[in-house]
Amino acid sequence: MTDAVLGPSSPALQRPVVMAGRPALLGTALVLAAVVATPILAVALSIFQRGSGSIAHLAETVLAEIVLNTLGLMVMVGAGTAVIGVGTAWLVTLCRFPGSRAFEWLLLLPLAVPAYIIGYAYTDAMAFAGPIQSGLRALFGWSRGDYWFPEIHTLPGVSLMLTLVLYPYVYLLARSAFLDQSTCVLEAARTLGASPWAACLRVGLPMARPAIAAGVALALMEALADFGTVQYFGVTTFTTTIYRTWFGLGDRVAAAQLATGLLGFVLLLVAVEFLARRDRRFGAGGRRHRTIAPLHLTRRAGALAFLACGLPVLLGFILPVAALLRLHALDGDPLFSGRFLTYAQNSFVLAGAAALLVVTAATLVAYAGRLAPGPLTTTAIRVASIGYAVPGTVIAVGILMALGGLDAALDGWAKAAFGWGTGLLFSGTAFALLYAYLVRFLAVAAGPVESGLHQIPGSLDAAARTLGASAAKVAAAIHAPMLRRSLLTAALLVFVDVLKELPATIIVRPFNFDTLAIRVYNLASDERLAQASTGALVIVAIGIVPVIILTRMIARDTRLGSRPGA
Repeated sequence: MTDAVLGPSSPALQRPVVMAGRPALLGTALVLAAVVATPILAVALSIFQRGSGSIAHLAETVLAEIVLNTLGLMVMVGAGTAVIGVGTAWLVTLCRFPGSRAFEWLLLLPLAVPAYIIGYAYTDAMAFAGPIQSGLRALFGWSRGDYWFPEIHTLPGVSLMLTLVLYPYVYLLARSAFLDQSTCVLEAARTLGASPWAACLRVGLPMARPAIAAGVALALMEALADFGTVQYFGVTTFTTTIYRTWFGLGDRVAAAQLATGLLGFVLLLVAVEFLARRDRRFGAGGRRHRTIAPLHLTRRAGALAFLACGLPVLLGFILPVAALLRLHALDGDPLFSGRFLTYAQNSFVLAGAAALLVVTAATLVAYAGRLAPGPLTTTAIRVASIGYAVPGTVIAVGILMALGGLDAALDGWAKAAFGWGTGLLFSGTAFALLYAYLVRFLAVAAGPVESGLHQIPGSLDAAARTLGASAAKVAAAIHAPMLRRSLLTAALLVFVDVLKELPATIIVRPFNFDTLAIRVYNLASDERLAQASTGALVIVAIGIVPVIILTRMIARDTRLGSRPGA
């Protein structure tokens, strides 16, 4: 990295920057990699353990259903997110129609709504006593049995819920790929007789294929990690079966072995994303050329494009939020009641502590990559970043296994040495939750921090070091002010992700320690959707903040990329 910044002509300036603090930073990166890998290895090694026989019973009864449901979920969510994400990205990037500029950021709004919350909203809206069916009966004079209405609590139903909130992953990467494409290639296709639509279909889409594949892989990882939606909709998947096996059957080994099976699906998706990233050399570097001239659609085509872009926003954000607002107005939780404030305080304190811990760890990892580059550091950073690809359920099982073993050993030693036990010092406290969030979201924070560091020229480091400043002084006096926005962005992203996180929280949380997400889940499980709507609205409202930041960052990058010579 230093070579890229200073150039090979200044080797004397490179050495102080690269070598400063190298052993400590390298050691920190290795420790964090080990911390992240430990729960994942604990789950993977469970295949060699012998349980109480639950896994054999599950294999005979529901394992085939689990695998088929998981595959069906992947196929439907993958196809749905690809169609919506690529189609909308193509329209807003390569076409001009009424509202196309607004849809550039409106299409990101469903990112603020967790899948389990949108599932609760649609369950109430589409129930027999809900506003949709009640309105149809009042309009046509129907009664029960006079009409057919789709059942949402099915595998296609849960796939639709996940698709509506996950398509922005594909939209973001596909739109970025379309913006980066060079107009020279498309113009060459036009000179060979291709129409504008044919040039986009035959040239633009194939060039964006790696980014599209990576976006679909990310969406599928999130779908596999989902717990609240599939549990509420009664669809048996790996995540729900892991939870029931652990807490219902009490067989931790069988739960860990099921988690290993889920991990296999995730590793397959990681391999797909890796292949997609490797194939990015087939794209064209659009920053060196003129941007693509958009197609101005006719009135009829523009209306269809408006409808195609408006439906995902309507179904994925506007209608669910409207349904939640209606429920809150009917019988929502009092916003300032003592119980609700306790849940909110637990959520905010936990999210704040996790954001501080994760951003600190991400900063150390990013500095290791900057000041101690090398194969070992690169490997450690990659290992430390794999947690985001692992479902929260798998991480929770691995952490409870690892910390449970540590607690047992410490308790046995304390009883032998002092005559009293320590209990669940690690696995029964908030320490386990913070550990789970560190493993799950370290990669989320590392992205903005690494991006911010990459924008700081290495020459600044070298100049400060030649004036006698230590590495710590350089970091405090130069890097910290320049990284302030990146650090705040990383902290906000982690804060919101922790606030919404459900699978790991519901498994690892200490007894009698509920968050807003747990409160919403418990109330919805008891069919108290009106009361659940209040906490859900708070989560959605806070989730909009990073979406706004992301929108502004994309708009800024688009303006910079459209400048001549950019």
